Amino acid sequence: MDIKNGFVGTVGNTPLIRLNSFSEETGCEILAKAEFLNPGGSVKDRAALYIIKDAEEKGTLLPGGTVVEGTAGNTGIGLAHICNAKGYKCLIIIPDTQSQEKMDALRALGAEVRPVPAVPYKNPNNYVKLSGRIAASMENAIWANQFDNLANRRAHYETTGPEIWAQTDGKLDAWVTSTGTGGTFAGVAMYLKEKNQGIKCVVADPMGSGLYSYVKTGEINTEGNSITEGIGNSRITANMEGAPADDAIRIHDQEAIRVVYQMLRQDGLFMGGSTGINVAASVAIAKHMGPGHTIVTILCDSGSRYQSRIFNHEWLKSKGLLPD
Repeated sequence: MDIKNGFVGTVGNTPLIRLNSFSEETGCEILAKAEFLNPGGSVKDRAALYIIKDAEEKGTLLPGGTVVEGTAGNTGIGLAHICNAKGYKCLIIIPDTQSQEKMDALRALGAEVRPVPAVPYKNPNNYVKLSGRIAASMENAIWANQFDNLANRRAHYETTGPEIWAQTDGKLDAWVTSTGTGGTFAGVAMYLKEKNQGIKCVVADPMGSGLYSYVKTGEINTEGNSITEGIGNSRITANMEGAPADDAIRIHDQEAIRVVYQMLRQDGLFMGGSTGINVAASVAIAKHMGPGHTIVTILCDSGSRYQSRIFNHEWLKSKGLLPD
C-alpha cells in the first residue's frame, strides 16, 4: 500500500505539468511544478516543514511551544497546518495589505493573526522585524525567520530540486521563478547547477522589487510597484546569498494578469499572481532562447486565495489591470 504519514508526509513530490498553451505559443516545453497541490496549498509548505523540523532537531522548539512568523500569508498557512499536526501553537504577524482570504484561512486554521501596517524593511516595525522581537519575548517560542533561516532553501535543495531533475530526466535548459524569501529559487538553483552548470537560472521579478536590478547591476534599485503578494524584495536575504542567478527579467502587473487569465481560460489552471509573474517570465525566456528548449517554473498557489482581488473585475478595473 502507498499511504502517506499524515499532513507532514504529504508535503512535496508534486507533479510537473506541461503548460500547453504557452508551450505551443513559444515552441518550447514550459513545465511548471504544481506546488499548489501541496496539502497546505502552496510551495511554502516545504519551507514551513523544514523550519519546524530544524528547530525540533536543534532542541529550540519544545512540546507545546509556539511558532512565530512574519509572513505575507502562505508560509503562515503552511506553519499553521504543521503546528496543528505536531501540537504547537502558531502566531502570525502579517502586513495589512495582504488578501482577506489569507487572513481568514490563517484564523480558520487556529493561528493567532496580528495584521500590522505595511512598512519598509528598514523600519523597525516592519512585520518581519516585529515578529522576531515578539518571539524573543515569549517562553518556549521560536521565530521561524523564513527570510534568513537557511532551513528554507535547504528544503528546496533537498526536495524540489531533485524532484525537478528526476521528472525532466535532467533535460532542462532554464529554471525560472520569482523570489520572496529566496528559498525556492536559491535551493533549486544550487541543486541544478551542481548537476549541470549549463542550466540557466533566472529570477522573475515584479515591479517594486530590487532583485532585478541586483542581478543585472549588483546594486539594489527599485522602480514602480506591484499588486502581487509575497514576492519581490528590497534586500538580499540569507537564503539568496550566494545563489547562482544568471539573469533576471522584470514583469509588469498587466502582463502577469494577462498570463493568469490565459492559464485559467486555456489551460484550466486557477492560479495566483506570483504564478503569473513566473509563467510570464518563463514565456519571455523561452522566446529569447528560441524553440526547442525546456523551461521549468513554479505554480505557487491557487487563485482561490486572491478571488477578492485579481479575480474581481471591479478591483482589477480600479487598478487599471482589467484583462481583455
